[in-house]
Amino acid sequence: MTKKLWTLLVVLIAFMLVLGACNNKEETTPAPAETSDSGKKDDGEKEDTEEAEKETATEENDSPFPISMETEGNAISGGTLKVALVKDSPFQGVFAYSLYEDAYDAEILQYASNSIFEIDGDFLISDKGIASLEVDQENKKATIKIREGIKWSDGEPLKVEDLIQPYLIIGHPDYTGVRYDADFQNIVGAIEYHDGKADTISGLKKIDETTLEISLIQVSPAIFSGGDGLWTYAEPSHIVKDLPVATLIESDPVRKNPVTLGAFVIEKIVPGESVQLVANENHWRGKPKLDGVLVKVVPPTSISVAMQSGEYDIASNFSAAKIEEIKNFDNLEILGRQELYYQYLAFKVGKWDSTKGEVVTDIENAKMGDQKLRQAMGYALDVEQVAEVYYNNLRERANSMLPPVFKSFYDKSLQGYTYDPDKANALLDEAGYKDVNNDGLREDPEGKPFEIKYATAAGDDIAEDITQFFLQNWKDVGLNVKLTTGRTIEFNAFYDMVEADDPEIDMYTAAFGTGSDPSPSGLYSKKAKFNYSRYTSDFLEDTLANINSPKAFDSAYRAEQFRAFQEHMEEMAVVIPLTYRFEIIPVNKRLKNYNIDYSEGTYLHELELTAEEPIKSAK
Repeated sequence: MTKKLWTLLVVLIAFMLVLGACNNKEETTPAPAETSDSGKKDDGEKEDTEEAEKETATEENDSPFPISMETEGNAISGGTLKVALVKDSPFQGVFAYSLYEDAYDAEILQYASNSIFEIDGDFLISDKGIASLEVDQENKKATIKIREGIKWSDGEPLKVEDLIQPYLIIGHPDYTGVRYDADFQNIVGAIEYHDGKADTISGLKKIDETTLEISLIQVSPAIFSGGDGLWTYAEPSHIVKDLPVATLIESDPVRKNPVTLGAFVIEKIVPGESVQLVANENHWRGKPKLDGVLVKVVPPTSISVAMQSGEYDIASNFSAAKIEEIKNFDNLEILGRQELYYQYLAFKVGKWDSTKGEVVTDIENAKMGDQKLRQAMGYALDVEQVAEVYYNNLRERANSMLPPVFKSFYDKSLQGYTYDPDKANALLDEAGYKDVNNDGLREDPEGKPFEIKYATAAGDDIAEDITQFFLQNWKDVGLNVKLTTGRTIEFNAFYDMVEADDPEIDMYTAAFGTGSDPSPSGLYSKKAKFNYSRYTSDFLEDTLANINSPKAFDSAYRAEQFRAFQEHMEEMAVVIPLTYRFEIIPVNKRLKNYNIDYSEGTYLHELELTAEEPIKSAK
């Protein structure tokens, strides 16, 4: 394992989702990213964890594209890296890890990362980052130790209070974000603090200026991945500690001038359009070789031409559907890797109770509450054809909600939902959805007209075509599925509607960037606000708890519980995985010696350029 490691990040994306919660990888190779809270541990103490026999996630690159490039020529001094953020709408611009919910914000944030941990090729926390982690399993304590001499971008020393600050934000009674969940409640005293019964979180103890001790209700293997409630980013307490949590998301330190630990510092923001970053003079690994980074939103319809004409060095969130447009450009190297991602179809079967902070499932009364109806809609989709025709086989049908990159827990024997319209028709007949008036569309079991409202985020032309293809798939089995609002929905508005349980949404497609923690608790537990289908059950809760229980230090037991989770979700069909994808990263050839390997990626401060401007294609 080399010293290098790459950062994949945030939250989500519908045809590039979001949400998750923040992955926590060190700031290395800048490339498209989504996430969910993670960050993992491995400081050589694997003998008592399920990682003892784990293969590294990067033993082989299954992508059809190389994972690194070597560029001839000498590097210039300085220069600005130009990044195209491929998006058809403005970014939200929430630049704080405890508050952001949008993977596009996460992709910008990675250049100014406040991650305190680094992970290795097994997605486990190592001791090579800003801080190291020690776990006392017997006494249920985690100890975080900060390196000496670490400074924020404004020169202020990093201190233990900065590690505590995000816990105080997320756990605060006025916090309205998505990260106060079952995992967070594993910290001793977190619930009492959130409920206003305590002024602080009793399980957080400052040992000295560089050491934080965290008391936990239980310790599981998830902690080595940044789970069990561990938060893996710092917040500058000297800047934000006195700001009201209720309005923090609109404050200048979040929206305009965040103080950071990463290789670069945000200098100028054109809201929703672009972000200019400059080198962090106080970066703990040394001042970056580049002068700065410019991240700019570029519509999917014009990204290929922009890369051809040398406007950008990297295209972030480049669609595999456009690979034919760029494959012959002689100014680009096309890199790729398996992504920590899956796209999914979900059915709304409940609501979020903001008072209790939990999912309330009402599957018996939900329009999409019939299990056979949901299963039929899964079997009706020809996902394999979508992957082949629209994505040039750079996506593949997903058989579970664990991406294949998690080799220790991914189970290729699971079937998932293959294209089987005959089975879909049979299930609908059994459930009583029949075409009573012979118009080609099925009525509900009571013989009444049955219309399903389907939401998905707007995207490029291919995304629109796929949406129409899915609508036709469902029509082919007699289901009348109509788009919510009559069209695909702008990205930010789409997630606002999904999160608010808008009654105009019966089902939707989106995607999760899982982050480096394979545990699904942060996405599907009763306390997870990201649980957008609003489905929960006693079995699901028990299984998620088992995955993150002390018993899960037995690798065979944990794998068994992952299997039980996946089988249960497949049977219930409330969330149906659709595709995995390869992350495609077009890179201009002026970028010198660039590597996107999860364990050996190029650190951001090491990036260099061989020319003053990106190279134009002669083709």
